[in-house]
Amino acid sequence: MTLISALDAPMREALRAQAGADLVVGIPSFRNAATIGHVTQAAAEGLRAHFPDARAVIVNADGGSEDGTPDRVRASADGIPTIAGRYQGRSGKGSAFRAIFEAVSLLNAKACAVVDSDLRSITPEWIARLLGPVVSGNAGYVTPLYARHKHDGTITNTVAYPLTRALYGARVRQPIGGEFGFAAELAHVWLAEPVWDTDVARFGIDIFMTTTALARGVRVAQAFLGAKIHDPKDPGADLGPMFTQVVGTLFTLARHNEALWRGVTGSRDIAVIGEVRPVEPEPVNASVPILVDKFRAGAKEQAAAWGGLLSQKAQAAAREAAESGDTRAISGDLWARAVYDILAATKRREESETLARALLPLYFARVAALIDEMKGLDHAGAEGVVEQQALAFERAKPYLLDRWGSGGAQPPRL
Repeated sequence: MTLISALDAPMREALRAQAGADLVVGIPSFRNAATIGHVTQAAAEGLRAHFPDARAVIVNADGGSEDGTPDRVRASADGIPTIAGRYQGRSGKGSAFRAIFEAVSLLNAKACAVVDSDLRSITPEWIARLLGPVVSGNAGYVTPLYARHKHDGTITNTVAYPLTRALYGARVRQPIGGEFGFAAELAHVWLAEPVWDTDVARFGIDIFMTTTALARGVRVAQAFLGAKIHDPKDPGADLGPMFTQVVGTLFTLARHNEALWRGVTGSRDIAVIGEVRPVEPEPVNASVPILVDKFRAGAKEQAAAWGGLLSQKAQAAAREAAESGDTRAISGDLWARAVYDILAATKRREESETLARALLPLYFARVAALIDEMKGLDHAGAEGVVEQQALAFERAKPYLLDRWGSGGAQPPRL
């Protein structure tokens, strides 16, 4: 299938006028007028301060904002050439990133950093740490490492981090963090993949980028960025669609990369750029009653599907938790095996998003259980709980291999 370029004619023309630029900072956006000016200003200051001899361009790929978002970008770049316009194609963050990748290619740039448009904690130093390792040749892909409140980043903490770590053996703490640095060659690789009419065009983009880099053996580093303060979402109220898109993409990529992850045992540390300092992030609200309500409603909807996917132990625990409203039985070990049950089913069923949706109610339950496990803990203590969750995925990998070998058929009693 031939896709229309994500860049419209005016953006292409503006980019051609900047051909030969060395560095790009890309900012995807949709209705972010309140925050994107600060993000753009920090990016411009970072480029001037840390890469004074480089030709740089800021590219804003917007989803059709009507609040003046692109105008705020143009007004805040403070002398750095800026190209702002609406991307073309399927609506979503991934399509905006695709436009930025195309801009990197059209400019013949060497490296790019992308940053979210709702950041309130970004500083010029973020640009240095995301781009610096790529410019110096010490990394081809840089992921963020920052402190997030224990109720923020729940998709990362429960699935994206532990599953990526267990499958590919790399402790990439924020594989869907939102801020990345990468060499231009990776942008070309991502553009060439036939994924832009899938969930990768939406919230699947971050995990697609990280997994592709790991699968291709690209040298990965993590940039310590301090605290991430942005417009967080309540995991119970807002994150259902994001979960199915991220997890559906994770499952699809795992199916394609089976030859890579089958032989991986344990995990390795990933180098960190910058001194890691203790940070206590701003509080983030999470409604346990909403999580429990969504779990119970989803358990009814998915009961038939679970019968052909989950082990009898997982089904029994989920059924009892739904009846009682007490989610503590959805432990880290049970959750890891439930994820593996459904991942294994993708070997015989390619509808990854449908399978991810079957996992969604258990995600709500697991997040509610995690909130209970983290009660009273500071950031460091909560991180310890997340690490235990990741280790549960590593310990259970032989279970995944057994389930995968059976094609995900006939869920076991255990």
